[in-house]
Amino acid sequence: MSKIATYGEINLPIRVGIVGTGFAAKIRAQSFDAESRTQLVAVSGRNPERTAEFAHSFNIVAVADWQKLVQMPDIDLVLVATINAHHGAIVRAAIAAGKHTIVEYPLSLDLGEAREIVALAEAKKVLLHVEHIELLGGLHQTMREWLDRVGEVYYARYSTIVPQRPVPEKWTFHRSEFGFPLTAALSRLHRFTDLFGSIESISCNNQYWGGVGDYYKTCLCTAQFRFKNNSAIGEIAYGKGEGLWQGSRKFEVHGDKGALIFDGDEGVFIQDGTSTPLDLGARKGLFAKDLEIVLDYLIDGKPNYVTPAASLATLRVADAARIAAETRRTVVIDSL
Repeated sequence: MSKIATYGEINLPIRVGIVGTGFAAKIRAQSFDAESRTQLVAVSGRNPERTAEFAHSFNIVAVADWQKLVQMPDIDLVLVATINAHHGAIVRAAIAAGKHTIVEYPLSLDLGEAREIVALAEAKKVLLHVEHIELLGGLHQTMREWLDRVGEVYYARYSTIVPQRPVPEKWTFHRSEFGFPLTAALSRLHRFTDLFGSIESISCNNQYWGGVGDYYKTCLCTAQFRFKNNSAIGEIAYGKGEGLWQGSRKFEVHGDKGALIFDGDEGVFIQDGTSTPLDLGARKGLFAKDLEIVLDYLIDGKPNYVTPAASLATLRVADAARIAAETRRTVVIDSL
């Protein structure tokens, strides 16, 4: 048993309930199962057969719906890893029930709801952790380590293009369930806010093609923005689906003393015509690392690597991008 000032007494093992049965939920469950400080108790999902299979795999209880799971007295912590559109309602209910809560980004597709949830967690004195494992990865850590060497930053661009064919009719290609692309894929913007600070203004274009109803076959979202504390220009491109033919994942930063270029799993620092290869390390094991840090924070009061406020600030930028795309005008963030 341990004590920290924020959350009071923590009984070990921490008993965990999971909402979701997809890829992230399974990887998360494996991390909880391997961690001596946690004990998996129950899972709830949308598909009864898949939920039963998930529960059997981890020898835990299958619960008919998440509303029952968050109220279970033998659960201390709820992990939310399901459809983006459901995040806000589930997290709010879990926190209202006094449960510590971990949620895959985004906290909510609605900025106002996200603000209310952060305030509720503070009032209830329970953990709210919005996962942002991109900050723990080798690319981001290497970028942070080498960033000072580029000098004054002039331009930063991050592009993620993911061809997929055929596109399945699933929630990740559904406008309302997945959400506005830069909200749903919040980690893309969060890299910028973590490295360069607050964004002052943003313009954005977003387009969907194909599909039936709210489903689409291709989406492409691009944005350009200025930072508050320097004159740098940032750009982001996020696209996926059948209308894109060459995949890419590239992050580049240019300054007055050099440039950092990350292309896929390779990185270089360029200065005076010389390219220095950079070791980005492995991309695996980040969910387990995230859990270890969060438990150290919850149980022992050690620093967490991300705060709800930081995630919320980036969500505010994503919402400004959505407004900019809808109105076709540049949006000043402080006006929201």
